[in-house]
Amino acid sequence: MGTVTTPDGTTIFYKDWGPRDGQPIVFHHGWPLSADDWDNQMLFFLSQGYRVIAHDRRGHGRSGQSASGHEMDTYAADVAVLTGVLDLRGAVHIGHSTGGGEAARYVARAEPGRVAKAVLVGAVPPVMVKSESNPGGLPIEVFDGFRAALAANRAQFFIDVPSGPFYGFNRPGAEVSQGLIDNWWRQGMTGAANAHYECIKAFSETDFTEDLKKIDVPVLVAHGTDDQIVPYEDSAPLTVKLLKHGTLKTYEGYPHGMLSTHPDVLNRDILEFIRS
Repeated sequence: MGTVTTPDGTTIFYKDWGPRDGQPIVFHHGWPLSADDWDNQMLFFLSQGYRVIAHDRRGHGRSGQSASGHEMDTYAADVAVLTGVLDLRGAVHIGHSTGGGEAARYVARAEPGRVAKAVLVGAVPPVMVKSESNPGGLPIEVFDGFRAALAANRAQFFIDVPSGPFYGFNRPGAEVSQGLIDNWWRQGMTGAANAHYECIKAFSETDFTEDLKKIDVPVLVAHGTDDQIVPYEDSAPLTVKLLKHGTLKTYEGYPHGMLSTHPDVLNRDILEFIRS
């Protein structure tokens, strides 16, 4: 089991598979999951000769359940510790949902030479919550509801989310995978309730506008039009406009968790982008 320790003493768990001289791909998971959410992608890119790395965000999965630091600046700083210890250079950073925000903040601040490309999948940037400057965002009451449900009965909430909007299993004719639902619940319940509670503010209220403007490497922005967690119109098209070298890939009818419901399509497209 690999771990690194951050300046505040929090241990960050990570997986590191593949050839040491292979190009590194670093995966950033969504809320409230863990590195295990990337199993399909890690196996696929490992088979293509890449070095694949995925960590559990602090307070999530097998990482330390710290009392503080559950916001994007610290998340990105933790990634910087990991990439520094492993001395990753020319890496591709792939982030899903909350992990897309974490990846964007890290890439915007990364040391020269550390990052070659980035991929944001169903990602939270530029900013999720509704405001005068973001009229198309989701009302704060939506996220207050998340917090209330988590505090009242986290175990049930972590069944309801994957059973419904996360994978689009609430849509007519959806092919429901009980395994995906159970695995989502398993990953979520491994983490800390305080970290999950505070992370809701981090993923919903953080404004990544300036981060996106600073990124000077090619970025693929992939998003499904039936994303019920991070609505398409207020995320992917706006993100691409802020990037210097952004490419938008839209998936008609795909849900938020499309990396798990349509891995063959997403893996192929991400590989093509990395190789291009």
